Amino acid sequence: MSPQVSQQEINDILWRACDSLRGTVDSTEYKDYILTMLFLKYISDVWQDHYDRYRKQYGDDEERIQRRMQRERFVLPSESSFYHLYNNREAPNLGELINIALEQVELANKTKLANVFRNIDFNSEARLGNTRKRNHILKNLIEDFNDKRLNLRPSRIGSLDVIGNAYEYLIGRFAAGAGKKAGEFYTPPEISTLLARILDPRPGERICDPACGSASLLLKCAHHVREAHGSTNYSLYGQEAISSTWALAMMNMFLHNEDGSRIEWGDTLLEPKLIEGDHLMKFQVVVANPPFSLDKWGADKADEESKHFNRWHRGVPPKSKGDYAFISHMIETTTEDTGRVGVIVPHGVLFRGGAEGRIRKALIEENLLDAVIGLPANCFFGTGIPAAILIFRRDRGGRTDVLFIDASREYEQGKKQNRIREEVEVAKIVETCRNRSAIDKYSYVAGREEIAENDYNLNIPRYVDTFEEEEEVDIPAVQKRIEALEKELEQVRNEMAKCLKELGL
Repeated sequence: MSPQVSQQEINDILWRACDSLRGTVDSTEYKDYILTMLFLKYISDVWQDHYDRYRKQYGDDEERIQRRMQRERFVLPSESSFYHLYNNREAPNLGELINIALEQVELANKTKLANVFRNIDFNSEARLGNTRKRNHILKNLIEDFNDKRLNLRPSRIGSLDVIGNAYEYLIGRFAAGAGKKAGEFYTPPEISTLLARILDPRPGERICDPACGSASLLLKCAHHVREAHGSTNYSLYGQEAISSTWALAMMNMFLHNEDGSRIEWGDTLLEPKLIEGDHLMKFQVVVANPPFSLDKWGADKADEESKHFNRWHRGVPPKSKGDYAFISHMIETTTEDTGRVGVIVPHGVLFRGGAEGRIRKALIEENLLDAVIGLPANCFFGTGIPAAILIFRRDRGGRTDVLFIDASREYEQGKKQNRIREEVEVAKIVETCRNRSAIDKYSYVAGREEIAENDYNLNIPRYVDTFEEEEEVDIPAVQKRIEALEKELEQVRNEMAKCLKELGL
């Protein structure tokens, strides 16, 4: 048996495999090729591992082995194996062979992987160059993944979390270099953990992310149910508008063994897919990091929408800013009495007027808003602006106040991104939320009357006073220090003049 490999070693090998594409494929696109190849390599190693186990159990009884293999969690046609492609890495139509392999994987696993690879083209001249260049790139990529240390058999790497963690690691690294596009598919893990711990999804609950990206936030919520409550009894739902990102989410769910999840492809605001009959599905927990201030989100279809789902009954958000469209959708999809919402928003959502101000006022008067949490600047890939978290709850138990937290000044500074640490800043925010503590210069609990007096403006500095009084300046002492420095300066000048005179200068 090969020695077990560490998580860090797998991560490092995978990141080096990206060298085959750097400089030849746009950095915002090569993540699709790397993550798809990782997916194919992993399922090929799992398939071979299980085949060898049955071969050891049943000997040369190939028919019996194949019957058992057909009852596996997924089916891998022989032409779709990574090792079949490796053996054909010199083929003149290598890109076409990879596309065929992926298509066969979809066909053999329709309920789990249908259409996942439809927008990932390994035979694209536009992205990978002419045939000669394309074959050279793909051959190197396949050889990189054939690294002996990248043997991903379960009998070698152990827990399924290893490959899931590697996938999340790569997504995070790609996000770091993707600029503004990073926000389309990635929420920093510590922010996801914070949301999961505040909302505390529990056994038996439905959890939804209507703008799920690569599904990392949903997976953090699932992890919380397993770790905090010792249960795997939960259901994950999501919807994602960008097809390539939806594919990442589907692969991410598969690699984390979340086969029961339901991730739909489509625009949540224009065409919600998570419906039951002619009504929106209801969830106990709804989380999202939607695109900030989305332009042309669908306000022109508000009248038509009201006949179906009536999500904008508190008011139609401005056509150039879709923040409250996502918030309204999320709240309308929560269960009565138990529903909780956690949504990441730009600070303008807290104080902008007009239609947004009217919606904000309605949400507060309906007693849905529970907490406003200000985060540090530069925590999210693709934008340096500070963001906030809004918590809405239908299980407020008669409480009518709103907790404000200014967590913007407590963070660990990184080279490119700031981060809040799980055992420090995240823990403090969660504890403050649970205790609804008023902490000097950090948090404040405001009654509805006070918020109304502020014209329903939720700008955090209106409630959390972070002003630090400056130490009083002793003017006479400063004057004496200035006079002393001037005397020292005069002495130095005299000494320098003597030295220059002695040198004849």
